[in-house]
Amino acid sequence: MHAAALKFFWGPMDCGKSTMALQMNYNHARQGRRGLVTTRIDRSLGPQVTTRIGLAHEAIEVTDDLDLRALVRGRWADGVRVDYLICDEACFYTVEHVEQMAELVDSYDVDVFAFGLATDFRSRLFPAAQRLFELADEVARIQVEVLCWCGREGLLNARVVDGRVVREGAQVVIGDTVDTAEVRYQVLCRRHYRSGDLGPRD
Repeated sequence: MHAAALKFFWGPMDCGKSTMALQMNYNHARQGRRGLVTTRIDRSLGPQVTTRIGLAHEAIEVTDDLDLRALVRGRWADGVRVDYLICDEACFYTVEHVEQMAELVDSYDVDVFAFGLATDFRSRLFPAAQRLFELADEVARIQVEVLCWCGREGLLNARVVDGRVVREGAQVVIGDTVDTAEVRYQVLCRRHYRSGDLGPRD
């Protein structure tokens, strides 16, 4: 029997998580495997995985009441093989979804590849990310380096509103990394995240 695994790939914004998710899907499909791509709160606000370099793929939107096990069983009942799941934006899933991922691996022999942030704008773990760190067979930080404006390694995702780093608010607020966004996010090193220094402005 295929030794299925739950793998969590994480990193800050702009490190290529969604790009890697689509590449993973492509590589597995190319070898004849059949999979499902899921996401939650993609930047496009649609049922798709999008990347900042222009790649996109249709996806199943994960809602609070979606059971990933029932999703797979339903496809099997329709005669559709499911060998793996690609779960993008996994940090926004519920903890129960992560438990379902583990069950898909252990009881159904389905590979699950999860991609997402580890921490929120307050530098605290997302509940789903924490559970993935606890349960995953393999945890890997994505190796595409993201830099702070000072040149140090970017580690933390700062939420910026009206040109200032904010420390309070809802855990999940949709934004982007472009300067024109009403709510935007900027990856900073720990030093400048803590000080709230967004760097020189033209």
